[in-house]
Amino acid sequence: MIASDTILGFVLVSQISVGFIGNSLLFVFYVYMYFIYSHLRKPIDVIFMHLTLVNVLSILFSLTPHIMTYFGVRNAMTDVSCKAILYINRVIRALSICTTSLMSTFQAITISPSNAKWAWLKSRLSTCISPSFLFFWILNMLVYIHLTDIIVATTNVTVAGAGYRQVYCQSNIRKLPSQSFLSALLIKDFLFVVIMICTSLYMVSVLRRHHRRAQHLHSPSLSAQLSPENKATHSILVLVSCFVLFYGLNSVITLYIFYTPRKNPKLYPVTVMLSSCYPTLCPFVLMKNSKIISHFYSSFP
Repeated sequence: MIASDTILGFVLVSQISVGFIGNSLLFVFYVYMYFIYSHLRKPIDVIFMHLTLVNVLSILFSLTPHIMTYFGVRNAMTDVSCKAILYINRVIRALSICTTSLMSTFQAITISPSNAKWAWLKSRLSTCISPSFLFFWILNMLVYIHLTDIIVATTNVTVAGAGYRQVYCQSNIRKLPSQSFLSALLIKDFLFVVIMICTSLYMVSVLRRHHRRAQHLHSPSLSAQLSPENKATHSILVLVSCFVLFYGLNSVITLYIFYTPRKNPKLYPVTVMLSSCYPTLCPFVLMKNSKIISHFYSSFP
């Protein structure tokens, strides 16, 4: 058991190292480009900076408590620290969903043709970013404040029946979350995921049409190569697939742990690794995605 905990600890350390370094470097890069090379500044860079910052916080607050536990630092959490860490973790996770959805929407509007229904939003996009961030922060901070009443530090008392449990915190057996609260959380996340999927599919459709028009202008040798439109389509689909896959699996397993009467401790590290997979891989997909999509910003009037 000790050996398996140590292995899990090293796996999580590897994940937090890759994710922290990747997101931090990308965050510094966008900050440097935004303030030093102001002539190359694009409004979407602010979204990228916010997303990478959220990813760093998500990785730190989700993985660090589990790493401490798997390396033998157990029962170090008080009720206050448990509530604070889980609250911040859930707020940051929700911000990641909201920011990714905003990024997809921003890109979809940016590359939309001038005759599209939402083309009139192009000139107002840059003014909507900061209010959107403020709305996301206030919304999620208010929604998840209820967690501070129903979560306590993990004890030796076994949680029987429905209830949340992780290695460092668990549900207060006297104050279980209501069905309306859980439904509100699921509906909120589901709406943002649907917006992200729809806008991503719209981008794929626009890029496909652009590719068909460009084929008439390209030489046969260039047409045989992988076009920028196809590269952008692949990049968008990879980003959306990673997001939906990891967050979907994490949500399913978390709900299973919550509702199953007998808690399986082996599933705890699975949920935390899945929840951190997207923030860890995001900077590498994001670098490719932003570079390719920016190629088309000037191609659509």
